[in-house]
Amino acid sequence: MKSRPCLVLQNVSLPDGRVADITLADGCVSHTGAGIPADRVIDCHGLFVLPAAVDMHVHMRDGRQSAKEDWETGTKSALAGGVTMVVDQPNTVPPLTTPETLRARVSKARKKAFSHFAINSGVTPKTPLPAMWRAGAMAFGEIFCAPSSYGEAVSPRELGTAFETIQSLGGLATIHAEEVVPGPVPTLESHARVRTPEGEARAVRAVRDANTSGCRTHFCHLSTGASVDAASGSVEATPHHLFLSRDMFDETDAFAKVNPPLRTGRERKELLSRWDRIDVVASDHAPHTSREKEQPLSDAPSGVPGVETMLPLLLAAVLEKTFTLPDVIAKTSTNPASILGIPPAGFSPGCRADFALFKKEAVSIEADNLHSRCGWTPFEGRMGVFPWLVIMDGIVVYQDGEFFRASPSWIPGKGFSHR
Repeated sequence: MKSRPCLVLQNVSLPDGRVADITLADGCVSHTGAGIPADRVIDCHGLFVLPAAVDMHVHMRDGRQSAKEDWETGTKSALAGGVTMVVDQPNTVPPLTTPETLRARVSKARKKAFSHFAINSGVTPKTPLPAMWRAGAMAFGEIFCAPSSYGEAVSPRELGTAFETIQSLGGLATIHAEEVVPGPVPTLESHARVRTPEGEARAVRAVRDANTSGCRTHFCHLSTGASVDAASGSVEATPHHLFLSRDMFDETDAFAKVNPPLRTGRERKELLSRWDRIDVVASDHAPHTSREKEQPLSDAPSGVPGVETMLPLLLAAVLEKTFTLPDVIAKTSTNPASILGIPPAGFSPGCRADFALFKKEAVSIEADNLHSRCGWTPFEGRMGVFPWLVIMDGIVVYQDGEFFRASPSWIPGKGFSHR
């Protein structure tokens, strides 16, 4: 006997223009059409109702880096931005390159996380990739083709060998493609000179050429149009590369230092012009403390927070008619779920009952109103449309600034073995 529906979303405007009631029960959408009696009914007339986002590129810190972020603050920040599933990257301290470190990471997240989560495996010459796959890694990488924060670079030969193994497992390789040359980095412009757009595109082509085994690949945070053009497999862009350029900041402002670097206004527009080729928008949420970022730019770490502002920025662009709502849903929810091979959130029966409800009002983004422990944002003063209510597994987990911990799950990869 099926349980009584716990929630009905009434008068939902669907992307195809229809208006319907969405009935949620047992963690899934059970019916789309006229609503039926339920424990709670929410009238969604006049709201954006989106399948909640999957942010497939976050760095949740914790452990020795808890001053920057931990699983509780990071996943609360995710929920407050309409994200109910995050994929944590393996360049942690210590890095996730053994089954033991992966299992320890999962154990810590299970105790603290407020959203669903998955965790990727690191890739180094010594990482036992098959064992990581059996331990539950969602994907492999981001694999660093150049050094970055806490990330060990792999050579082209090592990359080719890793591709062969990942392909044999049926896994996904996610790639951080950059070319880094020596040089001082006292300014944002000089930082971009050692990590050039041309070098990024060359790195993408080198990765593509190294993939002789036909491994499934996903290129993380591409920052230029030429890099997108060169990529095979799926392509990811970040809100900071889509919405920010380095000329918006003082040249010595380390709060804008990130890898790949923020580009010029012209290069940012070229990236935006490839919007239709971009499969995924992910945040690359990489918080550091204000004290770390207040150091001279050459000493400050690279990375910016963004999991809470990703969807709000995109929806503000929808209000401005820069993007369409179906595109935003595809790039933040449908496509990431498909690439990762996890059940999608959505409006059809059987879909995950994860939704975010937004009033169609843009407000100024202010760090004081966000939930990341790092306490700052590179998007200060920009406009965003924030959710007032978020649903996960058919249960309200965030409403009007208040969090309700439900039963967040670890989502292991396809190779997971209980043995």
